[in-house]
Amino acid sequence: MPPRKPPTMQDIARKVGVSPMTVSRALRDGTSVNTQTREAIRQAVEELGYVFDSTAANLRQQRTGFVAVTIPSINNANFADTVRGLSDGLKVHGLQPLLGYTDYDIDQEEALVEQLLRRRPEAIVVTGGQHTPRCRRLLESAGIPVVEIWDLPGQPVGHVVGFSNAAAAGMLIDHLVSTGRTRIAFIGGEAGRDSRGADRRAGFIAAMQRHGLDATRLIAAGVPPVSMLEGAAATRALLQQAPDTDAVLCVSDLVAFGALTECQRLGIAVPDQMAIAGFGNYEVAEICVPPLTTVNPFPEQIGRQTAATLLSLLGLSADNLPQNSKISPELLVRASTLS
Repeated sequence: MPPRKPPTMQDIARKVGVSPMTVSRALRDGTSVNTQTREAIRQAVEELGYVFDSTAANLRQQRTGFVAVTIPSINNANFADTVRGLSDGLKVHGLQPLLGYTDYDIDQEEALVEQLLRRRPEAIVVTGGQHTPRCRRLLESAGIPVVEIWDLPGQPVGHVVGFSNAAAAGMLIDHLVSTGRTRIAFIGGEAGRDSRGADRRAGFIAAMQRHGLDATRLIAAGVPPVSMLEGAAATRALLQQAPDTDAVLCVSDLVAFGALTECQRLGIAVPDQMAIAGFGNYEVAEICVPPLTTVNPFPEQIGRQTAATLLSLLGLSADNLPQNSKISPELLVRASTLS
């Protein structure tokens, strides 16, 4: 069967006995259509299954109703929480996020940003502060609000909502050292892909050097995003290279869970023989045995703060927010690092 032709505004008008202009006005809040007529129109809309096409109206108002958002991964719980917080904050004002997936690839981000900007979003949110030169030029000349999230770039394009991944990693190292650990390793992704992971690696190195400790136990587990399976394999490689390692900081809780299971498989007691710390405060970090020490970066708060920033920049809120909104991650000490 050929697809059924969708009902139009003219169909609604004929059914109710009014003009298409009256139907159009009735479908917008705050317009001067009497209650009885408005209710009849809404009932006809329900009966016919009509969906209001806002494209033409939005073009007349110079509005598209969406905010472009780039995220590195679609199966990462942290980024999902950020998008949820952003969406909840925007929908109150009739705005929706349009997501693009970069797969931790700045060249892919460049192509995606160009495609999204062609659709005339009202603002654009990009995850991270590392971009190709051309992508940065596209963002700088977009003529719309730009917000970089999950990072604190040295030279932001526009506004920023994020935190220092390096400082957060340093906080974890300070904790591990306070428990007497000195032979500490870092497991992360291959360099050059994930800028946030690279910052955590740099934070590990800086903190170890600050404590006068060897910072060369660095294991690349795979191409970001690094999985639990890759975390387990990287732990095996680490123990072959440096069997005296007494603690490991992992780029994420998923990698840390892989490290934990590998230690259990090899009969290495956690935390007595090996302390393990992750990053992100994923659900698995709280329910595994022992629970993982980690950092909570408050991903949903990042989303909500980003939404508040955008609403202010778009003139939809009276709040006067700073250009840089810094989130303060929380260290969560659990049994994987404390005996």
